[in-house]
Amino acid sequence: MLTATAWRTLGSAVGLLLAGLPVWGIAQEATREAPPPSLPGWLSVDSVNQTLSLALEVTAPPGSPSAALNGYRAGGVQVTVPLNWTVRWEWRSADPTALHSLVVMVEREKLPLEGGRPAFANAMTRMVTAGLRPEQGDTTAFVADEAGWYWLLCGVPSHAIGGEWIELRVDPDARTARVKTKP
Repeated sequence: MLTATAWRTLGSAVGLLLAGLPVWGIAQEATREAPPPSLPGWLSVDSVNQTLSLALEVTAPPGSPSAALNGYRAGGVQVTVPLNWTVRWEWRSADPTALHSLVVMVEREKLPLEGGRPAFANAMTRMVTAGLRPEQGDTTAFVADEAGWYWLLCGVPSHAIGGEWIELRVDPDARTARVKTKP
């Protein structure tokens, strides 16, 4: 027979169990989704509207062999977006020494010599191969409707093969957008 104290303890444990809280120190980590990793300030996620927004800026770091996109070059960062999400970007050139552009292209065996047809409708800045002047920018939005690996690259001839690109992954298994830096 249970004592009054045992009944109170059992009642508390049942209440915690029904509330979904750990009982008697037993963690339920296996049933909880891991918290999303922190995102850089240039990336924002709207999970309700399934939208990834990017604030992208091209700069010319001193001593770097090429311009950088938000400080990254030569695939130094990978942006992952769930399949069928909208990707919006505000892109701006802060490189006073050269013309630049941005286009999303399918990742292949070799980087292209210049920008070409975008992988998704509207996934490019104006003047992809001619480039935009310093302090110019462009905005766009597109739906990432095909899973795969892509480059966000400068379409001005020889810029991408010089290192002006980062990676974009459209992942059918992703639940939210994320960023992974590479060494």
